[in-house]
Amino acid sequence: MATTNIYSVAESEKPSLLVFDSPHSGRIYPKDFAHACSDHAMHTAEDRFVDLLFDDAPRYGASFLKAEFPRTYIDVNRTETDIDTQLIDEKWPGPLKPTIRAQTGIGLIRRMLQKDLPLYKRYLTVAEIKHRIEHYYKPYHKKLAQMIDETVYANSLVFHINCHSMPSHTSPFIIGKNKRYDFVIGDRDGQTANLNFSLFVKMVLEQIGYDVALNNPFKGVEILRRYGKPHMGMHSIQLEINKTLYLDEETQTLNSNFDKLKNDLNSLTNSLYEWSLSQLIPMAAD
Repeated sequence: MATTNIYSVAESEKPSLLVFDSPHSGRIYPKDFAHACSDHAMHTAEDRFVDLLFDDAPRYGASFLKAEFPRTYIDVNRTETDIDTQLIDEKWPGPLKPTIRAQTGIGLIRRMLQKDLPLYKRYLTVAEIKHRIEHYYKPYHKKLAQMIDETVYANSLVFHINCHSMPSHTSPFIIGKNKRYDFVIGDRDGQTANLNFSLFVKMVLEQIGYDVALNNPFKGVEILRRYGKPHMGMHSIQLEINKTLYLDEETQTLNSNFDKLKNDLNSLTNSLYEWSLSQLIPMAAD
């Protein structure tokens, strides 16, 4: 695995159409972060240890990119202009397009860790934010784009899974059951992937025994919007995993089910690898 303090990459061990990435599981905190919250509190905002769930993926046919920096430092699943103006003490030298996420403190640079818990006890400078964009945000996207582009150039087709985890207490209930979804697959309501891709992943997980939702409530954000272009052979979905399947949410440590879930995700990757090869002719001809 090739590693920097920005990202790590592990290439598939066999020719593949699969690219996975984990943008929110980074645990290397830059020295200039200077946040005001406890480490434990910071961990609650991460997709903690999701990268460990997928680090065998290259053995089963998927290249894997993971961020090494935490999403709270800068969030690569936001647009570059989704900046919260309440966080900076000077005028931003250019146009901004803050979304509702930035307005609630969870934009490109996070202002709020939780509803009543600010991430900082200070303002950030324009120079700080620009440094994070230039040295963390852009390099991550450049590498992910390269991996996706090289795969689609070689095969006219790529299947990309953007890997995340979701807190159990904000996961929706399944109608008719006093139980939360185990997985939520997002494809921005069919805009970023051929439906067969989403449905195949859903089917495999359901056959293992998991409860799976599609685009409810998580549809995918900037990474899917940027790289999911089905008309160009680029199919991107987001996979949200219920944290209780592998994590003790109180202590933020791995629970006893971690190994089972990892094995199940390895099975998913293996099945997806075989399926993806079968799609070369039909999807390339669409």
